[in-house]
Amino acid sequence: MTQPRLLVVEDDPGVRETIVTCLEMEGYAVDAASSTSEAMERLGRESYPIVITDIYIDDRTGLDVLEAARKRDPACSVILMTARGTMETVMAATKGGAFDYLAKPFELDSMIDAVKRAEALHAAPQDEVETEELPETEMIGSSAPMVEIYKTLSQVAPTDATVLIEGETGTGKELVARLIHRWSPRAQQAFVPVDCASIAPTLLESELFGSLKGAFTGADRDRVGVFESAHRGTVFLDEIGEIELSFQLKLLRFLQEREVRPLGSARAKPVDVRVVAATNRDLKKMVDSGKFREDLWFRLNVVRLVLPPLRERRGDIPLLVQFFLQKYNQRYERGARLAESGLRELEEYAWPGNVRQLQHLIERLVILAPHERIDREAVRDALEAMEPRAHAVETLEDAEAEQIRKVLAATGGNKSRAAQILGIERKTLYRKLERMKL
Repeated sequence: MTQPRLLVVEDDPGVRETIVTCLEMEGYAVDAASSTSEAMERLGRESYPIVITDIYIDDRTGLDVLEAARKRDPACSVILMTARGTMETVMAATKGGAFDYLAKPFELDSMIDAVKRAEALHAAPQDEVETEELPETEMIGSSAPMVEIYKTLSQVAPTDATVLIEGETGTGKELVARLIHRWSPRAQQAFVPVDCASIAPTLLESELFGSLKGAFTGADRDRVGVFESAHRGTVFLDEIGEIELSFQLKLLRFLQEREVRPLGSARAKPVDVRVVAATNRDLKKMVDSGKFREDLWFRLNVVRLVLPPLRERRGDIPLLVQFFLQKYNQRYERGARLAESGLRELEEYAWPGNVRQLQHLIERLVILAPHERIDREAVRDALEAMEPRAHAVETLEDAEAEQIRKVLAATGGNKSRAAQILGIERKTLYRKLERMKL
């Protein structure tokens, strides 16, 4: 495949020559302009798929070049460079449709990487993933484990049975609980979620059962508990495995009697609520180790649903990605598209954070993916940003030495040009070379 002809706009002759040389070494044909007027003249005669331009050039700026290039060809990928980046210029560049923004001094590899990503955008727009018809609910997936979950849900949701949902963090336990409520006769009543892990053990009893004024220090008014406020509805007890043994007996009595006695009250009140509980822990193991009451476990475990981790239902990833793409494209008024290479990268990842991690990643990609195209590199960059690699360069000096080596290689050993690219004085470069023994 023939590589595209690029336009480089840079007023510094040394920097311009280095960039052009580097690009030509990669096999690109390059036109160069030293001023905005020369750039405008070239753009008036020819359409460039990729333009690399400094921002601060002369009486006009790279933002003017950006506007002219995009006016000539709306698909043009413009890469901006500057040593004086500000929030205002970055916002203007983003609003103007810039493909990427490089802060000087930059690694030449970073520039080449940006050019190759822009080239891929122009060369392979046809590799986008075809969309499928999505289900009406947020419960996405047609893999065998999910079909089994659907079958159990269809049977248990219309009943009043207590349900225990187990699964790793991020597998969608609250979503399942909400669907149980939505498909139950209680659907028109309240659904009240309670995160048992986030409430102090001393406050959990008053949170669930309520309290009277003066029942304890700080109780300045009567408080209606969650169970009473959710009368005829559903209470979702998330992270049920985190409640202390001392409170487990009180919860067991409530599940048996369906009565609440607010703290400070001598009278019990009957309430009609359905309880759905969830945990990311193995309650059976906790029972065996004496950390969870066996009788409470039996009471909660009327119907048990175990949600599979995403790594065990990889076939559902394409539909999940499509669902989240549609959701966040609408929310942020974007048009992000998924490339086949991006989908393959998503399917191969381990997903320790399960569906929740996938959802957050797609949201980030919709906002930040270059030219709204989610390919393999965009996915890898987003994953690395969310989960930085542990094997980063050992020291800042190592990173600086590697940068100097790359610039010197690209300039053919010309130290004056290398110093210009690095943004330092030539004598400073000589001192660094001597100190680093390069």
